[in-house]
Parts: sequence; C-alpha cells; structure tokens
Amino acid sequence: MKRIKFDNVAKSWPLITLMLISILCLIFGTFEIIEFANPKLNKRLAGTGSLIQVLFYFRMFWFRNYVQWTKKGALIRIKSFWGETIQFDELSHATLEHKNLKIFNGDAVRYEFDLRDFEREDAEKLHTIINQNC
Repeated sequence: MKRIKFDNVAKSWPLITLMLISILCLIFGTFEIIEFANPKLNKRLAGTGSLIQVLFYFRMFWFRNYVQWTKKGALIRIKSFWGETIQFDELSHATLEHKNLKIFNGDAVRYEFDLRDFEREDAEKLHTIINQNC
C-alpha cells in the first residue's frame, strides 16, 4: 500500500524560520545592505537565499502523493502531477466511503479522490483534515 506525505505548513516552525532566513539572504545579498570586503559574497548570499526558496517550493514534487495544508486551504497531489488546490471556505463537508473521498460544495460533489491504493490511516487522516477545516 502507498503512503501519503502530509505537511501542515502553518505549524512547521523550522520551515517558517528557514524561509525567513532565505528572504533575509535575498534582501541583504541583492541590495548589498552590508558591504563585505569580497563583493562576490553578496552574490553568494543572494544565491543561497534563492536556492533555499527553490528547495522549499519544489519539495512537493519530491513526493508522488502529497498533501500540504494551512487553515485557509490545501494542495492535494494524489496520482497526479499538479494536484488540486482547494479552499476550505468554499467547501461544506467530505465523506469517505470505500476509500473514495468525496468533497462537497453544498450538495454537489466538488472533488473526488480514489484512495484505494493508499493506507487506511492516510485516507482517514485526509478526511479528518478536510472536515476539521471546512
């Protein structure tokens, strides 16, 4: 059975700290706020900040099945390359029947995910995340 990688961005303080450091590196390296004896050091600082940003935003492509969420919405990448971006304020509820997750907007089905190939705990966790935030 396959697993789903879950990532709650809002509660990941190490990642938030890393992003702030990368933004500071970009600002200090690009605008040369601190003058170093070696002018290449500013370019390296900006490059380091850019590299951290790239690694942060491309980590969702490292995992085949990935769910990233905050209190506003979620990115669900299951069996697809780009995935679906959902906003919780547009949804009413979700149901999980026979490992088939249906996400509703009022009475109509808005999104549907086939979770037959995944662990039961992962399917239930995804169902719980969506229902808690709707």
